[in-house]
Amino acid sequence: MTDLEPFMMAAGFDDVSIDGEIIEVANSVGIATIELTLELTDHQGADLAYEQREGIFEAMQTIYTVTETETGSEVTAVTEFALDVAVVGELLDATVIKRQRRRELSAQFDWLEDRLAGSPAESGPQ
Repeated sequence: MTDLEPFMMAAGFDDVSIDGEIIEVANSVGIATIELTLELTDHQGADLAYEQREGIFEAMQTIYTVTETETGSEVTAVTEFALDVAVVGELLDATVIKRQRRRELSAQFDWLEDRLAGSPAESGPQ
C-alpha cells in the first residue's frame, strides 16, 4: 500500500495522479465520469487514509488498516461517504457508488495478494 500510485491504479481507476499528499483519480461509472481530488490524512490506527477535497461527494473518507494474524496479515478498508444530491442527481445513487467501491477495493486487495504472493519472503529462496 505504500507504493501508492500502483495501489490506487489497481482499483481500476481510469486515471491516477499523485503529487505529494494529493491524489487525483478519475473513473467512469455507468454514463458518468467521477473525478475526485483526495488528500492523504493521518487517522489514528490507520495504515493509509485519505479524504475527498474536491468531487461529487459531500464528504468521503477511506481508511485502510493492516492487522497481523497467525498466518500473515489482514487488510481492512472502510469507506464512508455522503452524496451531494445537487451534484449527483439521478445519474448515480448510493447503491451504485457502494457497488463500484466494493469492486475497486476488491481489485486493490487482489493486487496486494498477488504482489505479496510473489515476494521472496512468501515464496522462499530464489
